[in-house]
Amino acid sequence: MSDLSTDQVLAQTRAWLERAVIGLNLCPFANGAYLKNQVRIVVSDAKHLDGFLDTLDAEIQHLRETPASVTDTTLLVHPGLFADFLVFNDFLNVVDAVLEEHDAVGEFQVVAFHPEFLFEGEAPDDMSHYTNRSPFPMLHLLREDSLSQAIDAYGDTDAIPLRNQRVLRELGLTRWQALLSDK
Repeated sequence: MSDLSTDQVLAQTRAWLERAVIGLNLCPFANGAYLKNQVRIVVSDAKHLDGFLDTLDAEIQHLRETPASVTDTTLLVHPGLFADFLVFNDFLNVVDAVLEEHDAVGEFQVVAFHPEFLFEGEAPDDMSHYTNRSPFPMLHLLREDSLSQAIDAYGDTDAIPLRNQRVLRELGLTRWQALLSDK
């Protein structure tokens, strides 16, 4: 379990979102929802996986009951439950099952972020992994309708991952760390 307070976890998550995701334009759709205060950040303090799954259930329900104009997307953060990336990565199969259980496939999409995120086929020290590296393990719950609208408005989304890889490789690890540093 993390020794950080909920406020500290929220502050670090917001700093990552503002400086990296929005600041480096890693997700061209994030800025609009963030500026409209439509990004909900929920920090789970569940002691066990069952408790975290209860929080995930509650967030799916919250998104269903709340208009996108109020909460368009949720970042569900757990600072201590998933220290090991491979365990977290395997857990994503459970997340997929939860979406099926809620009959939410096609309604919501989940994108995973983790401090040790690794893309298969990339060198372990490649900066491309940082497109999905966050200060804490988190699930990003997206509304499929909102995502479709953003993609339609944006155009060629296939270029986004390649652009992000290039930006992060040019940035390098030292500048990435400085970007997220509070110093």
